[in-house]
Amino acid sequence: MATKTKSPATRETDIAATYNQFKEFEGRRYTGMKIGRSHKWYYDQGEWREKKITPDEWQINYAVKKRRAGKAPEGSGVPVGTGYHWYIIAHQNVTKLDANVYSTSLTGLKFKLAHQRADSGKWSASPRAQRRRMIKILQELIAELEKEPAETADQQAPASSPPPPTESATPKPSKPSKPKRKSSKAKQPVAA
Repeated sequence: MATKTKSPATRETDIAATYNQFKEFEGRRYTGMKIGRSHKWYYDQGEWREKKITPDEWQINYAVKKRRAGKAPEGSGVPVGTGYHWYIIAHQNVTKLDANVYSTSLTGLKFKLAHQRADSGKWSASPRAQRRRMIKILQELIAELEKEPAETADQQAPASSPPPPTESATPKPSKPSKPKRKSSKAKQPVAA
């Protein structure tokens, strides 16, 4: 029996329809992209600013536009004007190439703290609720790190404590207190 192949337009319509359907993950309902799928983005030339706070801690601020590598399926995604507040925990690995040039890569996780619907202008969570969510995320990550074998933790890049978010359109939760480190060899992820 021959299988029917769908046209690109039909595939795009299917993706758009499934994007907005309710899905379930670990007992929690959500809409949007299905777990396991991915996006690819290109970032315009941006500005990364950093300020040294302690010998091992820097406050960072990065502002740039990002552009989808492909095209979003027609009718998928949220309306223009929707906002998000993400909390990023990552390793930044850097190598000095010459006096003025470094290669850099950033690998980590990002967590949604809140969103702002385009038509309402209100955030889905108060600054206090976002702060509680951030604390819960950090506590869960610390518990995961403490479960990891020591050799896995030793392979991770060195890191510093998380700076508070600095976007003016985003509510600014307070900076959580630093987790206590077990030893000087313990590596913690950095929030950017």
